[in-house]
Amino acid sequence: MPESSSSHTAEASDRARSVARALLRIDAVSLRPHDPFTWSSGLVAPIYCDNRRTLAHPSIRRAIADGFAEVVREAGWESISIAGTATAGIPHAAWLAERLEAPMAYVRSEAKGHGQGRRIEGTRLGPGDEAVVVEDLISTGGSALEAVSAVRETGATVRAVLAIFSYGLDAAASAFEAADVEAHDLTTFPVLLNVARRQHDLSAEARTLLDDWQADPEAWSREHGG
Repeated sequence: MPESSSSHTAEASDRARSVARALLRIDAVSLRPHDPFTWSSGLVAPIYCDNRRTLAHPSIRRAIADGFAEVVREAGWESISIAGTATAGIPHAAWLAERLEAPMAYVRSEAKGHGQGRRIEGTRLGPGDEAVVVEDLISTGGSALEAVSAVRETGATVRAVLAIFSYGLDAAASAFEAADVEAHDLTTFPVLLNVARRQHDLSAEARTLLDDWQADPEAWSREHGG
């Protein structure tokens, strides 16, 4: 007898909390509401995500690969290829491809300037092929959607973008909707914040700062010197 949708929802919620706890434990995601970070974009934010830290932790790597594999299987995507974004998505794409015994590729930020000048390395994608793009992090969605565009240029269909963590920003949701592609994350900022509230002694002021940032990251950045 098939599992109910509520069962899948509960499993996804448990997975999201478990991944959030793991990211906080290894400082892959750090919260500093009173001493904010400056992102490469110039935005100032009370949170910073460095999922490269997951590479050092075998149990967390496995949990991420298993989570991605569950998403693919639950969606019923068969004969799918796995395309990792360079560079952070490549190892997680490789572990997922191994789980699914699926072909794998990776997508460069731009075409190689020598040799055959390819932008996509690994399995050859083309019309009739289906792929998922693996990204480590979704902020505004820009880098993931560039990879989606590159895969689509081959004639292949992109079923979804899979990410370890998403900041849950409205800008990303709008960008994925405009690009007509699904985004599936293992955990999100709201889930992580709830976990952090339970595990860490966040003051009321700190919680307010974090909530205000999520509501309007650009305004928050301007108010804090970004």
